[in-house]
Amino acid sequence: MAELASTAANADDALPPQPSRLRAFWSAFAENRGAVAGLAVVLLIALLALTADWVAPYAPDEQFRDAVRAAPMWVEGGTARFVLGTDSLGRDMLSRLIHGARVSLFIGLAVMGVSFVIGILLGLACVALRGAGGQVVDVVITRLMDLIMAVPSLVLAILVVAVLGPSLANTIIAVTLVTLPRYVRLVRASALSELGKDYVIAARVAGAGRVRLLLATVLPNCLSPLIVQAALGVSDAILEAAALGFLGLGAQPPTAEWGTMLADAREFIRSDPWLVTLPGLAILITVVSINLAGDGLRDALDPKMRRS
Repeated sequence: MAELASTAANADDALPPQPSRLRAFWSAFAENRGAVAGLAVVLLIALLALTADWVAPYAPDEQFRDAVRAAPMWVEGGTARFVLGTDSLGRDMLSRLIHGARVSLFIGLAVMGVSFVIGILLGLACVALRGAGGQVVDVVITRLMDLIMAVPSLVLAILVVAVLGPSLANTIIAVTLVTLPRYVRLVRASALSELGKDYVIAARVAGAGRVRLLLATVLPNCLSPLIVQAALGVSDAILEAAALGFLGLGAQPPTAEWGTMLADAREFIRSDPWLVTLPGLAILITVVSINLAGDGLRDALDPKMRRS
């Protein structure tokens, strides 16, 4: 017996140490180099947004009447005083882009957070009331989500803002309404697929109540697709908000928001193309980086998507 115990102990010592869950997640995420690059860019943009008051060379609404529509420093006539030039009112483009990152990321995170919470509550409500004589609740919520998804997202957002009035807060409300059905349908479908599994049946037999069963047992196993959707939803919200800002229905001047900056500069697209190019590039780089990071997150959370 002593020899068997010694052999078992030696065998256990010979096994390689198992990596922690966080390290395993990062290892799977790092397999996608595009995702790592996207995450690095997103973190850089977030850092600039958080430190905008200290990093930006000027205030976003400070005007320099002696340098209206000044060229960037690499263009003939440009100076290092305004690295990316100035807009039609003499405001520094670099400072407005940095402060615009704060506004755009705030919109994306606010929309994602509200949609995430409300989507979970409505999706679980559909599942919880299906067998409790509340079938009508499930039907009403799902048909309402279908109705919202049947309307083009930008058209619906324009309609909501037109009713409520153009402002930053109403932009968040409109974009949240547009993106909400994705979370509701995802939670509902994921929860329904989990209800028939053995661990849920065992929890129900053990006496778990309906609310506890859904929140403590089912919901944690539905979070992986929700987290991926939330990551990708931030970029969708930034695009929707930029589109509303471009149409004059989003954040109002003098707020430094990338879509609003595009709208202000569109009349100078031929004479001063950098005024349109710079905020457009900011939107493009941010959205692509978030999508790349979201793809890596999906691969890391779903073993079926991991690269061999």
